[in-house]
Amino acid sequence: MVKVHVKYTGELGCEAVHGPSQATLNTDAPVDNQGRGASFSPTDLVATSLGACMLTIMGIKARDHGWAIEGSTATVVKHMVASPVRRIGKLEVVIDVAGSGHDDRARKVLEGAALACPVKQSLHADMEITVELRFAD
Repeated sequence: MVKVHVKYTGELGCEAVHGPSQATLNTDAPVDNQGRGASFSPTDLVATSLGACMLTIMGIKARDHGWAIEGSTATVVKHMVASPVRRIGKLEVVIDVAGSGHDDRARKVLEGAALACPVKQSLHADMEITVELRFAD
């Protein structure tokens, strides 16, 4: 169990403190929803969490198999929808997998790891999520 403490700081911003590490992050409402867009919005954090989770789970699998993927990146594009309610409608994920020599088996294992990440598994089925893995070799 991890506890996160979130405090509303005013002007549509919040400060979150991660209990175990005491690391902090700030959020702000996006410009298209009355904010300044001065930091990650709460829905930006969902997109960020998805990309980070996919890379982390891929990293676990890569480490278990002795594959090097350090330097891999994920780019996540978030699309909001307004109907029937304001929410994330689509997340497009492109993962550029670093390293070389990833054979078909490695590619399948890494793709499966990305698709099985806990954040993706926790998101609502109505949210469209597309995932593309691009391998360096």
